[in-house]
Amino acid sequence: MRRLLLAAAALAAMAGAAAAQDYPTKPVTIVVPFSAGGPTDTVTRLVAEPMSKSLGQQIVVQNVAGAGGTLAAGQVARARPDGYTVLMHHIGMSTAPSLYKNLPYDPLKDLQTIGLVTDVPMTIIARKDFPPKTLEELVAYVKENKDKLTYANAGIGAASHLCGLLLMKAIGADVTTVPYQGTGPALTDLVGGQVDFMCDQTTNTTGQIKAGEVKAYAVTTKERLKSLPDLPTADEAGLPGFEVSVWHGLYVPAGTPEPVVQKLNAALQAALKDENVASRFAELGTAPVAAELATPEAHKERLSSQIELWRPIIEAAGVMAK
Repeated sequence: MRRLLLAAAALAAMAGAAAAQDYPTKPVTIVVPFSAGGPTDTVTRLVAEPMSKSLGQQIVVQNVAGAGGTLAAGQVARARPDGYTVLMHHIGMSTAPSLYKNLPYDPLKDLQTIGLVTDVPMTIIARKDFPPKTLEELVAYVKENKDKLTYANAGIGAASHLCGLLLMKAIGADVTTVPYQGTGPALTDLVGGQVDFMCDQTTNTTGQIKAGEVKAYAVTTKERLKSLPDLPTADEAGLPGFEVSVWHGLYVPAGTPEPVVQKLNAALQAALKDENVASRFAELGTAPVAAELATPEAHKERLSSQIELWRPIIEAAGVMAK
């Protein structure tokens, strides 16, 4: 009986390996944890097309918004580990363990990293009639008027929320935070003057900045952006050392066969070298990561280090979702 069980297990393993070698034989779904039209959705759809060509199968993008991205991440963590359900998530994957008391998955144990995709810079912006003219003036104005001001974000765990936590810490003043159900409504109210200021990704704000619909103060990178050359870095403009970016990466359920992981990684590497992807990313104020960062190993290292980076910041802020 023992020999029969061992033989059955060996045959199952061989069948699984063979299936992995043939992968993919049907369309692949990439789950996006936010609504269509947002920055993560945009990044996903840009890389999905060249990845599809590399894999020889259609890639379907599925938007599963809710609970700050944890709904989609949990869905993928519970999916069959066969490579046909993939997750695209951003920096929120590293903050979820500290933000959510009852997180239904462990990012490091229940998901397998495929590779990083892009680091999206953030911009500090305000309604166009906001009195401060420079970031230095903004810092002073916020300190003086903190009880009267409102900071908009796209919801708990969103990139704008996280940047806000860092910004308030750097300024040394807390203001009233107005969380929205997504970036779109937050930006709409900012443009309309219903809220005062926010910090969000260039993929969301570049168009409004260029159109003069908002007042821009700084970009949160070490160097200025080609897409916004006149916008100073936060360091240049009065917040020394203030840097934050929204990194994106691909994941599959833990236990996905290694040959499948490698095929997905190869498709991602090819997509990041695609001229159209590079061009469109540049228009959005970002760029594909270097090849050495688009690996499972580098991605896991980034995830692990960022979980540790954000934990004390979030705990100090006293912010936790249910």
